[in-house]
Amino acid sequence: MTNLFFESGNLEATEAFLSAAYTPMQIGGRPADTRARISRTEVGGLSVDRLSFGYTMGYDAGCLGKVCLVTMHSGTIVDTTGGREEVYGPGETFLLAPHDRPYEGQVREARYTITMFDPGLLGRVAGVPRGKDVRITGARPAGPAENRRLGAAVAYLRDHVLDDSAAAADPDGLLVSTAAQHLAALVLGTLPNTACGDAATPRDTRDAHSDTLRRAVAFIEANAHRDITLTDIAASIPVTPRAVQYAFTRHADTTPLGYLRRVRLTRAHSELLSADPAGATTVAGVAGRWGFAHQGRFAAAYRQEYGVAPSVTLRSD
Repeated sequence: MTNLFFESGNLEATEAFLSAAYTPMQIGGRPADTRARISRTEVGGLSVDRLSFGYTMGYDAGCLGKVCLVTMHSGTIVDTTGGREEVYGPGETFLLAPHDRPYEGQVREARYTITMFDPGLLGRVAGVPRGKDVRITGARPAGPAENRRLGAAVAYLRDHVLDDSAAAADPDGLLVSTAAQHLAALVLGTLPNTACGDAATPRDTRDAHSDTLRRAVAFIEANAHRDITLTDIAASIPVTPRAVQYAFTRHADTTPLGYLRRVRLTRAHSELLSADPAGATTVAGVAGRWGFAHQGRFAAAYRQEYGVAPSVTLRSD
């Protein structure tokens, strides 16, 4: 895990830091209040930054090379890329710019969170063929409910995944990779994108039989401790990712990643059962090793499945 912190009242220093941390950019304007505060937590290609500017500044920036989501807490950001003017305010979560295009605009006395990840993760989660890009085609979520879901996912990453305690419980990076996949899936489910229009092919339907399900289940069971995606599951058979999705829907009434989550919950249960109640094992540690960052959500899923809290299982002889 990498942590960065920057605080300055010098515009030239702020411009240099932003150019190094994001992409080469120029800051316009010479405000009287030049306070800026920026912090970053980064692990496994996923980063969450907290930014606060006490002034209005213009920016003209190059390509980011990352999917960049902004969640506004106060103030406004005005995107003027290509001559348009889009204003974003408190409570909104949006795509700042396509990963391969420059952007420009203004930050107006704003406090906000930036979340960035590799755009290739969108294709992996969507299950599109290798070499085919998935692009986000609109900056705003489809509606208020989608905006809330996306903002909640960013807050979950910031507060429960990318912190020191979570990192200590996640030596293999499974927790972070699972959370990153969840965020990418939510991006695809809330923002307009090119994967939405992909239709099923006759081959997808033909391959969605019980043998596909059996082989997918076997792969998941053998690899639940690893960072695996829908694409990995499909490649192990091999069939298309959509065929795997249809096989699970048709024959198991769940999704591939839903089944993977269930397997990981079962493995966490087994680990809690076999642990020495007087030893060093903790519920948080077990949850983190199996990709569950939020203890409350892990406990709720565990109680629903096993009828008791995970701490009760750990204490039992």
